[in-house]
Amino acid sequence: MNRLLISAAHKSSGKTTLSIGLCAALRARGLAVQPFKKGPDFIDPMWLTLAAGRDCHNLDFYLMGRDEILRSFASRSRGADISLIEGNKGLYDGLSLDGSNSNAALATLLDAPVVLVIDARGMTRGIAPLILGYQAFDPHIRIAGVILNQLGGSRHEAKLRAVIEHYTDVPVLGAVHHDDRLAIVERHLGLMPSNEASQARSKIDAIASIVAASVDLDRLIAVSTHAPALPAPTTALSQTSPASGRGDSGANLIKIGIPRDAAFGFYYPGDLEALRAAGAELVTIDTLKDARLPAVDALFIGGGFPEVFMEQLEANGSLRREIRQAIEAGLPAYAECGGLMYLARSISWRGRRCEMAGVIPGDVVMHDRPMGRGYVLLRDTDRNPWPSPRPAEVRAHEFHYSSLENLAPDTVFAYEVQRGAGVDGRHDGIVHKNLLACYAHLRDLEGNHWAGRFIQFVRARRGTAARQQAAR
Repeated sequence: MNRLLISAAHKSSGKTTLSIGLCAALRARGLAVQPFKKGPDFIDPMWLTLAAGRDCHNLDFYLMGRDEILRSFASRSRGADISLIEGNKGLYDGLSLDGSNSNAALATLLDAPVVLVIDARGMTRGIAPLILGYQAFDPHIRIAGVILNQLGGSRHEAKLRAVIEHYTDVPVLGAVHHDDRLAIVERHLGLMPSNEASQARSKIDAIASIVAASVDLDRLIAVSTHAPALPAPTTALSQTSPASGRGDSGANLIKIGIPRDAAFGFYYPGDLEALRAAGAELVTIDTLKDARLPAVDALFIGGGFPEVFMEQLEANGSLRREIRQAIEAGLPAYAECGGLMYLARSISWRGRRCEMAGVIPGDVVMHDRPMGRGYVLLRDTDRNPWPSPRPAEVRAHEFHYSSLENLAPDTVFAYEVQRGAGVDGRHDGIVHKNLLACYAHLRDLEGNHWAGRFIQFVRARRGTAARQQAAR
């Protein structure tokens, strides 16, 4: 299982852009590349997925046990020629003082060689103690090579190569000069998602061309082959939620409407797999263009950037109206973050206010700084429509620049917030009819198989509706 972990000395060193380029360049060589991303993230994995042609999966110490990470990595890497893991932040950065959830800890768990990306702007001789310090800090980490980034030209590259060769034993696997073609538009949550970038494919191709010309891909591949065999996980990966009564008949499938357009694209591939495995057929909706709500049994509206497209969302009044009417009539729905914003009365941003679906009796206001950011810990209340098994503590994550204001004092919540911001600092998960809408993003993992419970809930509601219709 050839593998390597791309990390950096610090955040914003360019490792995401280089990881995208490496995935695409290796794929262009005919290799099957399996991308992974450490930690909670939607945007970087979307780019990595498009670059590699295989779904990028997240590896997360907070949401996953160590054995589950090993099982997920082994299962998802099956059939790949090389697995590439993009770290988050710096190599030794993490929540814990002991580094047990750092990129270095993930490299240790997966026994993966580390390629260190270094933003070398303004550096010459000082790059040597930087590399030596990263080696000495944890001798168990194999820094198998460095890729120099943002170089000022050929003279700058030559000086750095000479310094590194003289003072260290770490090979330089690549040297990427500053090039405006490598830039991907950024906004408040990081890179612009690839589902919004109309020229995403051509952008990736341009990045891949530059990276292929700047990185010794043969040496990089050779580094990945030095990874030893991983120990067998104690149990097999469970890629599906618990059984939810799915039958073999297509008529028994639950149709879940899921917006996948420029405004909404934050979905974990594993969650979509779990929904299908639990008996769902996913019906794509374009909230910007579709005038009618298709015939569905439920809705799952994920995150995204509805504020960026709020004028277009407002203009599509017929779909907003049908969604509101369907939920008010009892259609089960689950919404996360951007989906919650879309279902609110309005979104206000940069001096403008646009009407949204109006299901949630509250108004979204955008801010210049994050209102909720990082991991969350939730506890079910007795109002959760599809609660977790006891003990009902739910681990998730949030990242939002918006707040929900003007809520009614009798608003019903599914969760008490033990850690994080949620809707009001104490609660998250607004419950209205058969809707659950929260700022938290869930992942269907061994600690919280939410997809199967949601499908069970939808199936029960569909059965109730059918009985009521027959009674009439």
